[in-house]
Amino acid sequence: MSPGRTLRAGFAVEERSDLSGATEVVPVVDNEPLTTLIDAFERARGYEPADGYGGIIPSFYRFGPLDAHYLGRSAPQPSAKVPLLGCECGEWGCWPLLATIRATDETVTWSDFEQPYRKGRDYTEFGPFVFDRAQYDEALARLTSALRVSNG
Repeated sequence: MSPGRTLRAGFAVEERSDLSGATEVVPVVDNEPLTTLIDAFERARGYEPADGYGGIIPSFYRFGPLDAHYLGRSAPQPSAKVPLLGCECGEWGCWPLLATIRATDETVTWSDFEQPYRKGRDYTEFGPFVFDRAQYDEALARLTSALRVSNG
């Protein structure tokens, strides 16, 4: 992914059979799951442990409306980071990937990534990911619709 290029956002919605069919949401960047991107980044830097990330499971936690969450509005303060990924076990707080989300009328940017349990890790070269706001809003609308369908 080249710096300065606007990326395509998406959100994969999948049922987790290992968690009683709970619905998991994994952010997608240019058709690549964020879990895959962060796993490759960590492995390339020799971080151990590497990988172990999973999506957010909305039914397990009260993030509020996910469209607001993925616009950074669920953060306790405007500059606070929000979880984009959780642990593969389903518990977001176990092994989260946090980021700052900044939304303007033109773009949405994910930056300042952090794995809070590994303070010595440097994620400055991971991202930032900049998305066209209109396309991002369309992806959020598809996510909201998919969650309504999956939750019946």
